Amino acid sequence: MINVIKVGGAIVEDEVQLSALLDSFAQLEGDKILVHGGGRRATKVATSLGIETKMVEGRRITDGDMIDVVTMVYGGLVNKNVVAQLQARGVKALGLTGADADIIRSHKRPLKNGIDYGFVGDVDKVDAQTLIALLNAGIVPIVAPLTHDGNGQILNTNADTMAGETAKALAMAGEEVTLTYCFEKKGVLSNPDDDESVIPMINRASYEKYASDGTISGGMMPKIENALAAVESGVKKVVITRADNLCGGTIIQ
Repeated sequence: MINVIKVGGAIVEDEVQLSALLDSFAQLEGDKILVHGGGRRATKVATSLGIETKMVEGRRITDGDMIDVVTMVYGGLVNKNVVAQLQARGVKALGLTGADADIIRSHKRPLKNGIDYGFVGDVDKVDAQTLIALLNAGIVPIVAPLTHDGNGQILNTNADTMAGETAKALAMAGEEVTLTYCFEKKGVLSNPDDDESVIPMINRASYEKYASDGTISGGMMPKIENALAAVESGVKKVVITRADNLCGGTIIQ
């Protein structure tokens, strides 16, 4: 079993939440990979350098100055902080970007609705065999949200997508994979005002029912649609949960 865990920037940049996540991650038995974000920290560093952050529909426009910032922040500051903290917990962690060992290769996103996102990458392939070799050597990959195009260009890449594509590639290589998305709630809630109203399990049929009656709506819908796509591509299960609750949450099967 390989656990692929994705943690967002909001958790990575909060010392208390990050500590809880790393405690839970360190205690997970077996092979594991952590994919992290870091957008808020990148925005903060960019501002300190006088570089404007431009967003369109929640997506970062990554121009020449911004790709330098996110490379420094994601691949350096955030990634190595997580790696160092995991070493302190007895985890033999190795910080990586998609460019390292050609693990994740992407292409530059083309114009979309007339919008040029700049140096943003859409994933083409994940080298599952190299990741498996690292895991077999007892190394725990910690992957920053950066990929490359094979021609020397680093690309800013969505961490949710990287985690999902990594899980799919490992499953296609014959591995049993669980993919976990960590966010601020204990799972998918039937009542957004009740943090205890976690829906324990969702499949394609129940999701369509919840979506049609409005139980699930807004930003949770693409998360679940991505999770169902991963399961339909061979990932054993996807879990949506809180950072300190890696063994709980909503299971997508």
